[in-house]
Amino acid sequence: MPELSGIVDAFVAGNGGAGSGPRELLASLLIAAFIGLAVAFIYQRTHHGLSYSRGFTQSLVVLTIAASLLIFVIGDSLVTAFGLLGALAIVRFRNVLKDTRDTVFVFIALVLGMATGTERYGVAFVGATVLLAVVVYLHAVSFGSKENYDGHVSYSIARGGALRADAAGPDWSGALAHVESVLSVFCHGVKRMTLHDSDELMEVVSAVRLRDPARGSEMVDHLRSVPGVEEASLVLRDSYAEL
Repeated sequence: MPELSGIVDAFVAGNGGAGSGPRELLASLLIAAFIGLAVAFIYQRTHHGLSYSRGFTQSLVVLTIAASLLIFVIGDSLVTAFGLLGALAIVRFRNVLKDTRDTVFVFIALVLGMATGTERYGVAFVGATVLLAVVVYLHAVSFGSKENYDGHVSYSIARGGALRADAAGPDWSGALAHVESVLSVFCHGVKRMTLHDSDELMEVVSAVRLRDPARGSEMVDHLRSVPGVEEASLVLRDSYAEL
């Protein structure tokens, strides 16, 4: 059918212009709202850090719609474009974005809103799909993270738990071997960070990559039950708090 073919062609390529009738405006705003919700949802699900704001997340949706409406208002009028530019210059935005990633999402919302405002719906949907898919992928693989460990476990072995090999001092090897066997059960990887050895106490801090982070407290209980281990604790690193 020629009518259906025309609709598909308009969806894929767009008519490249704004300032159409109320139906086209309503369609652009609804599509912009849908795309804005998708952008805000992905932002919310992949956000990391301590600066999350519900207001900013909602602003991404409204910003996408506003950008689409702005393009419709400008249309093909150069005078209107300069007039809006002057009006926007009067507005002072005092909110400083602390995270570069937030700025990227603002830019994404603006670009996608402008795409729907010019009725390039195919460009808007494809662009949103690719951009948000990349964001999800980067979040899923923790791309850019320098640390591969979940946290640090610290424990101390008292003199009574070590075997004295000679008069020179205690032999900690037996207790250490027992501790390492416990860590191997609960951890994929263990990297000893610090070791403080004295005649009375040996203190060890190791970075660990847990098989199951939910079993961290269970691992600590097993460490405390090892003969000679005086104290054990686990501090998990929050991957979302990497600043």
